[in-house]
Amino acid sequence: MNMTVIDDVEVTRKIVERYSREFLEMTDVDVIIAGAGPAGLTAARLLAKAGKKVLILEKKLAPGGGMWGGGMTFPVVVVQPASTHLLKEVGIKLEDAGDGYYTADSIECVAKLCSAALDAGAKMWIAVSVEDVMMRQDSVTGVVINWSSVVVAGLHVDPLTLGAKFVIDATGHDSEVCKVVQRKTGSLSTPSGGIEGEKSMWAEVGEKTVVENTLEVYPGLIVAGMAANAVMGAPRMGPIFGGMLLSGERAAQLILERLNP
Repeated sequence: MNMTVIDDVEVTRKIVERYSREFLEMTDVDVIIAGAGPAGLTAARLLAKAGKKVLILEKKLAPGGGMWGGGMTFPVVVVQPASTHLLKEVGIKLEDAGDGYYTADSIECVAKLCSAALDAGAKMWIAVSVEDVMMRQDSVTGVVINWSSVVVAGLHVDPLTLGAKFVIDATGHDSEVCKVVQRKTGSLSTPSGGIEGEKSMWAEVGEKTVVENTLEVYPGLIVAGMAANAVMGAPRMGPIFGGMLLSGERAAQLILERLNP
């Protein structure tokens, strides 16, 4: 049996060559999505499936957002019937729990949502933080990025910039991109002109409003997922994720309506 001789330096070269090539290919895209939770992954899959060039930026080492942990680390999530098509489309097994509830394995959900987004053509970079946005003529036209480890360590390292026709803030409760835009411009398209703040748990209301609140809150910036409720002042929902999926679907629809008039 022939054995390939492994050269440690060549392994490094192969990694850097591929990442450098893919990095350069994604410096100017149709859509950048900050946050690889269920809303961001769903939006990425649908946009990429429609032929758009999509880059997902996840600040943590692993994608999935709050979905990984299910409910209090029990690896189970709940979804409502209106959102089940978005799980079935990627092959996630659902259990009819009765009373209008469906349950799914949270680990399977994240794994298959990630796989489906990548299979559709989206790219994902992990351990990359969005620390600022690029703006031209009062519109968001890209993001400013740095390694998350640099941000956490507080190192003085200048960032790099990526261009995009649209940016989706799917950063969850922290609504990080919207906070940057509010700080830099002083205004968002919200009732008060700024971030309203997340309200306490009320799943019945939060599941509805997260889709309604999936909006363009500044030219070129769409807010989705839990970030949408945090920005617009709606309740959080806990381990029920149908609204997150539907919000991602809505974000993709809003952008496709603009890119494909």
